[in-house]
Order: sequence, then structure tokens, then C-alpha cells
Amino acid sequence: MAKKIIRRFLPDVHQIRNHRHLRFFGRLLHDPNLWHLNRRSVSGAFAVGLFMAFIPMPFQMIPAAALAILLRVNLAISVALVWITNPITMPPVFYFTYHLGAWILQTPPKNIAFKISWEWLAAEIGRFWQPFLVGSLVTAIVCSLAGYFGMRALWRWHVIRDWERRRKKRAVDAKHKT
Repeated sequence: MAKKIIRRFLPDVHQIRNHRHLRFFGRLLHDPNLWHLNRRSVSGAFAVGLFMAFIPMPFQMIPAAALAILLRVNLAISVALVWITNPITMPPVFYFTYHLGAWILQTPPKNIAFKISWEWLAAEIGRFWQPFLVGSLVTAIVCSLAGYFGMRALWRWHVIRDWERRRKKRAVDAKHKT
């Protein structure tokens, strides 16, 4: 079942409750709904996590956790999915979101010589912030919706497949008893 697959990849509940960046949520982290694995909780967590993954901001885990707590969806999945955009994947993802935003705003993309530094960011952000933020927001919304509906469909498919397997097994068992 889908729960078994997801549970294999989830971090320990106590590990998340004691995470240094999430500790300030305190007693809110003890809500059992934040740890349930059901279709509503998991699909909502995919929506939250994928949305926050594509929003360009530091410490994305904290707003992802806050949204998971507010919406009462699986906290671990929400926080884990934020890491889709990590230091390795950020450059190509943000390059794509910038070009998507430029296409949406119908502005020609600028050639930007990228350097990883706060000085470069402070000097260059005025040249590309609008297309970048528009592209990031559109990507976040599209991926969030795709994750939500995709996870609901996948969950339903797993449930139906398990029902069919059980039905066939019962039919075979009944046949052997007679």
C-alpha cells in the first residue's frame, strides 16, 4: 500500500520534533494529524512541500512546516519535499523559472553571469527579479497542484489495486476450499 512506500522514506517523528529550526513550533508539533499517512494528509503535504520548494527564499523548511501545521497535513513530507531545491538543483531550477517568467511577461531574457555571492545578488537582482519571481510562483503553483492531484490519484490507484488483489485472493481461497 502507499503508506508502506511512503513510510520507508520518512524521517523519525522525534527527529523532526527536535529539529533545531522547528523546535520553536513547540506543542503544535504534537498534533497527531501532522503525522498521519492518509490520502488527504499526504496529498496536502505534497502540495505544501512542492509549493514551498519553488519559492525562492532562505529556510524554506520553516514556512513549509508552518503551512503543514496550519493546514494539518503531514509535516514530515511537507518539510522533506522542500529539499527538491537544494544547492545542487537550485541553479537549473531557478534558471528555468527565470526563463519561464520572462516568457510569461514577454520580456527577452537577459544574459546573466551568475556568481554565488551576496554582493552579486545585491547588484544584479534589479535586472531579473520580476521574471524570476513570476516564474517561481507559476512553477510553485503548477507543481503544487500536480503533486496534490497526482498523489491523490496514485493513492487511489494503490487502494483499488490492493482491493483487487484481495478480491482475487479470496476467490482463489474459496475455490481451493470447495
